[in-house]
Amino acid sequence: MSTTKFLFSGFGGQGILFVGKLMAYKGLTEDKQVSWLPSYGPEMRGGTASCSVIVSDTPVGSPIVSNPDVLVAMNLPSLDRFESAVLPGGIIFADSTLIARDIERTDVKLVKIPATQMASDNGTPTLANMILLGKILKELGQFDVEKVEAALKKVISAKRADMLEVNLKAMQLGADYEA
Repeated sequence: MSTTKFLFSGFGGQGILFVGKLMAYKGLTEDKQVSWLPSYGPEMRGGTASCSVIVSDTPVGSPIVSNPDVLVAMNLPSLDRFESAVLPGGIIFADSTLIARDIERTDVKLVKIPATQMASDNGTPTLANMILLGKILKELGQFDVEKVEAALKKVISAKRADMLEVNLKAMQLGADYEA
């Protein structure tokens, strides 16, 4: 029996809700029980955004993630706000392009990846979220291209179908990244 609670956080426009939805759909394609709960400030772009995702072998009782197993912080305010909430033994993924500091805790693992810089360097400045997700799935031993592609096909709208390969490439960049 396995349950993983994720908290994705950053500012509006970084694709926080999209990446959370993708993680939820990936769970669905693997016959898992999932919940996806978005939360964002009054501004669509630039305000705070977070997304709780639970992927479980058993039914999910509540979609609220107060103490995540996995925190994804795409900016410093997110790390500052949620670092203390991560369960001991959990993992914090941080976009080191936008977060210069290390974590203060010693009972969680920190994985830093310069996702925003990598996205910019590869001509896909809006896909730092996908680079980060690729790294997350790789670290968790869940990077299966077929399952990721099946989930992407569910969350990418028909008018953006041309973005499927670009998103897969960005995720592969993240999965291949070594510090």
